[in-house]
Amino acid sequence: METDDETIEKPEGGPVEEDLETLSAELQSVKDELKKARESSNESISKLKYLMADFDNYRKQMEKQATSKAESAKAELLLKFLNIRDDYLRALSVARQKTEPVVIEGLEGILKNIDSLLSSEGVREIETVETLFDPNVHDALAHSIRDDVEANTITAEIRKGYMLNSKVLRPSLVEISKKIVKNSVSDTSEPDNRV
Repeated sequence: METDDETIEKPEGGPVEEDLETLSAELQSVKDELKKARESSNESISKLKYLMADFDNYRKQMEKQATSKAESAKAELLLKFLNIRDDYLRALSVARQKTEPVVIEGLEGILKNIDSLLSSEGVREIETVETLFDPNVHDALAHSIRDDVEANTITAEIRKGYMLNSKVLRPSLVEISKKIVKNSVSDTSEPDNRV
């Protein structure tokens, strides 16, 4: 039997210290693995963020392309309507000369509906007569020599032009004014060909 006077001594360098060293080594190993796992996780998160940003940019680009295609298709369709409107106006002009006023009123009502449809889609006429020539929205087909207006002023509209929102749907075909420049040395007149 054991008595209270007996004390058990633990030898130094015994199994408890070895267990502590083993546990400490395992703990360090687990810490190293955890550090590697965190680095790998952070790297994966970073890659995921880049992929998400790339996908978002791709999505925006596809939406922009789809919108652009839709606008192009809309512009083509509206341009066809404008050509029909031009033909309709010519027919209405001829009908005014030979047709009853009641028929003319009906045809003008249809024209108002066409104009209302075009307006609701963002189509508006380009201003021409008595404005300065703008090559961005006008095509000059002819010129006339005029002293009563400033050079490069539109004097006649040959075909109406239209804008779709802020883009040219169809440019106006116009005639612009030119001034006569007199040569005082030889007393000959030559048109000013500057545009």
